[in-house]
Amino acid sequence: MKKIILSLLLLISATQISAQLNVQVHHDLGNAIYGDELSNRPQWTATVENYKADKWGSTYFFVDANFADNTMESAYAEFSRELRFWEAPLAAHVEYNGGLSGSGSYNDAYLAGVAYNWANKDFSRTLSVQMLYKYLANQQIGTHHSWQTTVVWGIHFADGLCTFSGYADLWHDNSVNGNLVLGSEPQFWFNLSALDSVDDEFKLSVGAEVELTNNLVWPSDGTNNRFYAIPTLALKWQF
Repeated sequence: MKKIILSLLLLISATQISAQLNVQVHHDLGNAIYGDELSNRPQWTATVENYKADKWGSTYFFVDANFADNTMESAYAEFSRELRFWEAPLAAHVEYNGGLSGSGSYNDAYLAGVAYNWANKDFSRTLSVQMLYKYLANQQIGTHHSWQTTVVWGIHFADGLCTFSGYADLWHDNSVNGNLVLGSEPQFWFNLSALDSVDDEFKLSVGAEVELTNNLVWPSDGTNNRFYAIPTLALKWQF
């Protein structure tokens, strides 16, 4: 646990603090549910996530550090930039995804396309739909070119006490059964600062996530060809 906390502090120190920065710690229940089938899955994930809007668009990223037996086994990150110089809710979107483990890089991809973004007046409801070209850098020759559809949402309700947020990615990949990969991570949070008895500056949230995937998770037998629903228990601090 000390190494997890230290890694979080290092990630935060390398990040420009803004109103949309948060850090999360997730305890993964995949091994408890699926047993030896997911015995290679990390038990803990520390996440730094940040969103920042400016007059030209917005920048978003998250970095996941995955731990097993108190040792960081891998890290995965996604960085995106959107540009908009007009009033319409459409933006140009570019993105990089990639991970690093002891065996080298994995899931490297470059994406570009268009995003439709919507929010209500108080931003308690947000939605983004993205249509993207995807270049799969680690694929065999002839299978690099792909596409991806992404939906990102956020809903705050019960006077800010509860948040339901997450994303869903669907993309084409010739190397998997059915040629489609699904990855989605809906999250539900209780925001303690919304309680009358808790100070507004105490920005701790308690919640859970469910990782829904098809043809994405690699089990112990090395065949990523099935559906998984893997929950986590989580804490989040909003800066």
